[in-house]
Amino acid sequence: MDRIKILSGRSSWELKEKICENLGVEPTKVEVSRFADGEIRIQIKENIRGCDVFIVQSTHPPADNLMELLLLIDAALRASAKRITAVIPYFGYARQDRKDAPRVPISAKLVANLLQSAGAHRVLTCDLHSDQIQGFFDIPVDNLYAFPVFKEYLGNLPPESFTVVSPDVGGTNRARAFAKRLGNIPLALIDKRRPSPNMAEVMNIIGEVERRNLLIVDDLIDTGKTVANGARVLKEKGAGSIWVCATHGLFSANAKELLEEAPIEKVIITNTIPILPHKKFSKLEVLDISGLLAEAIKRIHEEVSISELFV
Repeated sequence: MDRIKILSGRSSWELKEKICENLGVEPTKVEVSRFADGEIRIQIKENIRGCDVFIVQSTHPPADNLMELLLLIDAALRASAKRITAVIPYFGYARQDRKDAPRVPISAKLVANLLQSAGAHRVLTCDLHSDQIQGFFDIPVDNLYAFPVFKEYLGNLPPESFTVVSPDVGGTNRARAFAKRLGNIPLALIDKRRPSPNMAEVMNIIGEVERRNLLIVDDLIDTGKTVANGARVLKEKGAGSIWVCATHGLFSANAKELLEEAPIEKVIITNTIPILPHKKFSKLEVLDISGLLAEAIKRIHEEVSISELFV
């Protein structure tokens, strides 16, 4: 591990420190500052020539986080790094991944182009919003799944009393994988429609939820409206206790208040995105994903299989 260098911008500073602790390496010194006009200034403070460089940076808003990542990649490339891996625990700008309306961008493809143009040789990310985003890249992309972290926390759930719920049709495969690894427990689905972005209306519940404890599984929580509204409908259908698992916690707008008031007992997320103090609430449980990311980084560095982590 002597030729490995791990660094980050400001959005994943604490997560980088934990990854380095797991790997037993010192984080590479980086200075991130601003010019007088607010423009971001980057400088890598150590020699990285010929090294295997991993840049840890989630790209949630503001857009400065994405810009920092691009500048760090460019700085590493110009410093003669042997290989540059962009480690993006949360891949932002992923929700516009197709042209589903007139005159809209395909934001995920644009970000893929930017990362490649900046000089990234490979991308490591976690629970992409859509698996097909991997196809937007012409470089290797490793998409980790956070369920080993949730599995360690939850253990096996009793199939006679628990059901995993997908909050929409698009998340069915993710929920099915969860259900299988948590003890082959039953699966249910919330059928909903989206009249506008960040708005969802529940139409039907497919599957048995009456008198059962439920685990709603999703890749991210943004405004919290989807899971809060879904939980209310599930309660009306006779559900028992309701827990929510999501890899990424954005908690925009009044998500904190919505989730506190919803008939949900626990909201379990990971630390792919740092949760600021004003966004925390009593039902929230944050799991550390640094061990999983550290193991994936080690496997990339040693050129061994990553898929074995999810067998």
